[in-house]
Amino acid sequence: MIPDRLDVAWITLIGLALATILVPPLVSRPLLANALLLTFAAVKGRRIVLDFLDLRSAPALWRGIVSAWVFIVVLFAWLASAIVALI
Repeated sequence: MIPDRLDVAWITLIGLALATILVPPLVSRPLLANALLLTFAAVKGRRIVLDFLDLRSAPALWRGIVSAWVFIVVLFAWLASAIVALI
């Protein structure tokens, strides 16, 4: 039996949530830990947008706009954490 796309998305999201829980105790450098956590957040956000908001079947322009928005929000959060770490 071939798993459904939403089943794969759920498994991916659960794996990334578990990885999010495991990163802080395992990574001692805060800037690297923040980068990993925000990367996981970006992947989870894009996966949710594509699969659960059904943008996978939308025109490429809409997928690009929403994906760019997710990555810009994550980049802004990472820059804020980098500035705090450098101060």
